[in-house]
Amino acid sequence: MQPGDTSVLAHLGENLRRLRRDRSLSQEALAQASGISRRTIINLEAGETNVSLVALDRLAGALGATFTDLVVAHDASEEHLHPAELDVAVWRGADTTSIGRLVGAVAARSEAQVLSWQLAPGERYDADPDPAGWHEIAVVLSGAVRLRLDAGGDLLLRHGDHAAFSSAQRYTYEPEGEEGARFLRIVVS
Repeated sequence: MQPGDTSVLAHLGENLRRLRRDRSLSQEALAQASGISRRTIINLEAGETNVSLVALDRLAGALGATFTDLVVAHDASEEHLHPAELDVAVWRGADTTSIGRLVGAVAARSEAQVLSWQLAPGERYDADPDPAGWHEIAVVLSGAVRLRLDAGGDLLLRHGDHAAFSSAQRYTYEPEGEEGARFLRIVVS
């Protein structure tokens, strides 16, 4: 693990307890609503057990919350523009290099689209604002791309970097360097 890295259990117990109490639910009532045993909920709130990602989704649904609400620090920002702002290990394999990380999240109302994008050197893509509530996640596959956001932001994203942002603003993608850039655009409405 890298310095500053956190795991799914780091914030889960505190968030689960807080969300359950905010909704005036007993551990038994949450167990019935989620289909997760009361004993497991007790152990999760105490930080003494692990649970599957599916079980976390079921708990989040029963609480009227999101997966991210359960696993990210309660005071984390809602817009995750820089990769370091949201980096939570949600799964680990037997080999230390096998890991699943939650690196970005946005709320969705209707659908998500994954677009494969490629820009040659000297090209650029200028986007018109989407409707309010829409978001985009960009993930750089090769090269580097500069993301310019009208609402304040100029990010240089290199191979492996990502950014999540409200797309209800003008924004531009510009490749950096001689090789251009390949990246995924995940549009969430």
